[in-house]
Amino acid sequence: MTKADLIEEVSAVSRLSKKSSEVVVNTFFESIVGSLQRQEKVELRGFGSFKLRHRRARVGRNPKTGARVEVAAKVVPYFKPGKDLRELVNK
Repeated sequence: MTKADLIEEVSAVSRLSKKSSEVVVNTFFESIVGSLQRQEKVELRGFGSFKLRHRRARVGRNPKTGARVEVAAKVVPYFKPGKDLRELVNK
């Protein structure tokens, strides 16, 4: 499913215009991103949670040349599905 498909689905279910549905979907995503930027956890009960994981600096390898490459420490978003979502997917 793409973002455009999600907007179509919201529009059909809520009977909102596509423009209004796009605002709703964009606001939802922007809220999640904003919370993660503030280092906050986002929990959607029954669906899952978004957290940040801190990755340490490490030495990697360029697959093309085999040369060693320093990979900087970074923070990456992580999604953990909730129990209800896992059960629905595994039916």
